[in-house]
Amino acid sequence: MDNRPPSSQAEDETCQSSSSGYPLEVTVYEEIPGPSAPWAGCTSPPQRPGRKRKRSVAFRAEVEGDPAAEAQDTWVVEWLIGLKMKLKRQRVSSVLPEHHEVFNRMLEDPVVKKFLAWDKRLEVSDKYLLSMVIAYFSRAGLFPWQFQRIHFFIALYVASDMEEDNQAPKQAIFLFLYGKNRSQRPLFHKLRSQFIRSMGWKTRVTREECEQIQAFDPELWVWGRDRTLLPQ
Repeated sequence: MDNRPPSSQAEDETCQSSSSGYPLEVTVYEEIPGPSAPWAGCTSPPQRPGRKRKRSVAFRAEVEGDPAAEAQDTWVVEWLIGLKMKLKRQRVSSVLPEHHEVFNRMLEDPVVKKFLAWDKRLEVSDKYLLSMVIAYFSRAGLFPWQFQRIHFFIALYVASDMEEDNQAPKQAIFLFLYGKNRSQRPLFHKLRSQFIRSMGWKTRVTREECEQIQAFDPELWVWGRDRTLLPQ
């Protein structure tokens, strides 16, 4: 079996003759959407594979290595015209149906409902930030039953950190979680750091990934939370 990468195979194909006796011209186009380097969003170095991560009570898990599914690359034919073919490398999302199910369950949480209803300007919870929540769920390495309300808000908080210039609106998350009690905020930030570490510091989500997540269930009501449709 040929274990060479697709790019090497594609180069070889350019030297082979087609059935008509003319060489097939192959253009390789690499496009790898998805998480950036694992340093994004955190200053601590990533853990080495194979070590156990201890999580706090909110996470209730001690796992071997990183159980989160890693995104894999695949090659697709973008177009084929005559003797010319263009290959495109895409990253296959690690999001599974179970992560969508967890997200839908979170949408039924009364506190989450109140928060989404409050954010009428979609400053903290537009469709792209909510898509990132699902992407983060897929990277966190938790079992579906382990996800709780706190994970939804932590993921949303991290998404806002990554994408929003105005960081003030996300502070409302604390009001919905803890009311006026500020003593719980240090614990929230500790859990946030653990959550980022559990994702392997992969906090970047591309627009293409968000759109793939939304396409899984395009009729879901939260995908209508589009800032471009808000009245000015």
